Amino acid sequence: MTQEVLAERSGLSTDTVRRLEHGSFSPSLDTLMKLCRGLDMMMSTLFMALELGERDLARELVDLILSRSAGEQELSFQVLWALFRQLDREEEAAE
Repeated sequence: MTQEVLAERSGLSTDTVRRLEHGSFSPSLDTLMKLCRGLDMMMSTLFMALELGERDLARELVDLILSRSAGEQELSFQVLWALFRQLDREEEAAE
């Protein structure tokens, strides 16, 4: 995602997003909330990534799904379930 797209999705200026990325200022709580909204991420996930120094992909996936409507969540579940079932079949066939 570009800085411009993130700025638009977050309701922040492109300059603010650029400065955040470069670490040139300390954002307010409001700015962090907007940033997380633009990233479809809960603030706790952002802080966990900063604290651990690595991404937690499972947590990011949960955040992404929770940001969607109930119908989209159900569709996401069905797609993931089918994907994992297919991966399991391929793994079993390879054994």
